[in-house]
Amino acid sequence: MKYVIEHMETGFSEWTILEYSQIIRDLGKENLFLTSLPQGTTEADIPSRLVALGLQWTTQEVIDIVGGQEKAKEVCLLDPRATQDLVPADATEFEYFVFGGILGDHPPRDRTGELRKKYGFAGRRLGKLQMTTDTAIRTTQLIVANKTAFEDIKFIDYPELRFSTYEATEMPFRYVLDTNGKPIFPEGMLELIKNDSEQSIDDLL
Repeated sequence: MKYVIEHMETGFSEWTILEYSQIIRDLGKENLFLTSLPQGTTEADIPSRLVALGLQWTTQEVIDIVGGQEKAKEVCLLDPRATQDLVPADATEFEYFVFGGILGDHPPRDRTGELRKKYGFAGRRLGKLQMTTDTAIRTTQLIVANKTAFEDIKFIDYPELRFSTYEATEMPFRYVLDTNGKPIFPEGMLELIKNDSEQSIDDLL
């Protein structure tokens, strides 16, 4: 199974770099593709931390990566507006799982709409609540690779991060819990949020 992120933002925010870095570590560099970067993008435009981790990227669209329109039936678009939830059996139906670089938006926008309409990809939903991109990929991997039903995954919704008696930030997303009952964040994310705690989450994304 391969995971594809359509990069739908200009440049790379620190938040995005941390998320993409964690996804590469979780999946292995050979299983992640970053597509739809602006034409003319060169390696010099890719953050050095992602280059060092072996990020695979292209200015082509996802349809070119999967082998053309005739392969569209092998593609699953993780779509908040889909009518079906992702289930373990989908592992036998799809080879590629596509994320629009959109699952971390707050408030959520229908940025998957272009992919949905343009290529007719089958859509699957990961519940009703918004996730960050790394959480969405982690959840997808648990379902299709580990054969864990969505309802059996332990989540926390809108966790509060408290840095001091008077300093706290509520994260407006759903996160997977680790074996210790703690929300899973990308390496370095808590430090980023703490350092920028006076900014809104929208400013960090």
